[in-house]
Amino acid sequence: MPDDQELFGALRYLEAHEAALNTQDARQKAAVARVTLWQYLREQADIHQARAVEDARSAHVEWALLVPALAVNAPSAAYNKSLRLRAAALSSAPGAEGVVRRTPEAVLKAQRMAAARAEAVRRAEQEAAQRHRLLAPVAARLLQHRASLDDGDDVTYWLDEIESVLPSCETPTQLVSLATYVKAVVREVHIAERSTEYRTGMTDDARAACAAAAELLTRG
Repeated sequence: MPDDQELFGALRYLEAHEAALNTQDARQKAAVARVTLWQYLREQADIHQARAVEDARSAHVEWALLVPALAVNAPSAAYNKSLRLRAAALSSAPGAEGVVRRTPEAVLKAQRMAAARAEAVRRAEQEAAQRHRLLAPVAARLLQHRASLDDGDDVTYWLDEIESVLPSCETPTQLVSLATYVKAVVREVHIAERSTEYRTGMTDDARAACAAAAELLTRG
């Protein structure tokens, strides 16, 4: 999808040259496509105008001053139109549950739900950041002692995975991956410790690093 400005210009061009299409089928398909794209632009206009109205009200602009801007004839009509615009914006918001009715009650309910979703995302991001602050040093400690932990097999594989993701572990997906890799290292070390040779080759520091990782995973 081109940006809105390019799309507007393309639609005006297609409208002006509609007669150049030489078959009825082509004209029908082109016309339906134009209707669809104009609808898209209309929806985008509602969303951006709703934001502009919200910014105006946040700046303490009275409804009376928004009457000409919204092409209505009374402050009450400006308020009602702002509800319609907000309903359109809320209907297209991520996580929206269907079309929002254009009533004050429906709009306020949708706004509360949108605020709740945003708060849930904020809390999840905070929790993810907190987990990362705890998990990253534990993962780094495992890498610090990998010379004692490497087994040339599964432990080594998962330590390599930690090493690949740890320097740029920022997104929730990367954080989940890091936790998965740390858990896998702990699991595979416990399996490898069944071998006397592996167990006796582990340093106390490496064993402590694995214990710290296991404890953190249990708490998580």
